[in-house]
Amino acid sequence: MFGKQKSGNLIYGIIGMGRFGTALAEELHNSGADLIILDRDEEKVAVAREMTENAYIVNNLQKKTLMETGLHNCDVAVVCIGEHIDTSILTTLNLVSMGIPKIIAKATSFEHGEILKKLGAEVVYPERDMAIRLAHRLETSLALDFVQLSEQINISKFAVPEQAVGKSVIEVNLRTKFGLNIIAIENDGGVTESIRPDYVFKDKDILFLSGSKDGFRKLSEWTNK
Repeated sequence: MFGKQKSGNLIYGIIGMGRFGTALAEELHNSGADLIILDRDEEKVAVAREMTENAYIVNNLQKKTLMETGLHNCDVAVVCIGEHIDTSILTTLNLVSMGIPKIIAKATSFEHGEILKKLGAEVVYPERDMAIRLAHRLETSLALDFVQLSEQINISKFAVPEQAVGKSVIEVNLRTKFGLNIIAIENDGGVTESIRPDYVFKDKDILFLSGSKDGFRKLSEWTNK
């Protein structure tokens, strides 16, 4: 059984080693996190054991089985099951009843996500989120990446518009014009986080911006004029 770590690291439980679960496990492992990984597929668990000795083959996801793996010791548990909605819901319910502080569950539809939310899980939609990011990049030629945190809060990595080069932050005034805030500016491999009003935009600046989708749409229209 997996016990609480003394290293101070958070313990992450990952249930399901599909593409989403595997990618998540690899990223967490690379960051040095402590992991507990569960899957019913022996080959997938063998791969998981290269990341953690606490990888288990489980034939069911009943509460007793989850407890036996030590999953109740996790600080965060992520349910990466999508194709079997009933299993996803039951597993999430079991995790909630075990008292795990934070539970994140993958959903494949709005209805699926609503049920998971009512059970007490934070819901993610990997396919939808990736589609949103791709659509934004296709719509906006200068957008290098896009992350939607909520309907009103989005973060975009944006190549500096040609119209802004040689002008100061206060002159361009993205906040007043579009409701966008500059989080940081990257140039020549360096990142500036404290942006002064008199900062003059340079060619090849990469802007990290936050704001609404409507604000980014208006910025895109302005850059295409």
